[in-house]
Amino acid sequence: MSQKIKPSGSRKRIFVIHVLVFVAANLLMWLTYDKGADSWVYPWPAWITAAWSLSLLGHACALFASYEDRGMDTYQQQLRQ
Repeated sequence: MSQKIKPSGSRKRIFVIHVLVFVAANLLMWLTYDKGADSWVYPWPAWITAAWSLSLLGHACALFASYEDRGMDTYQQQLRQ
């Protein structure tokens, strides 16, 4: 059975930075998107938040749910032949 790949400290640090930038940028966007408007304003930050959330989810999955590919050694050997 494949073994789970343990994330290194530097990869975890990069993920934490990604989360902090995500939170800061989203707070800034959502707090300022309708300033000065007297009527309804299209909630444009929702698109950015949704897309970036999917990116963050993918980053988390790649970091914490990665398993080694045991067939990679066989593939590399086949390439050399």
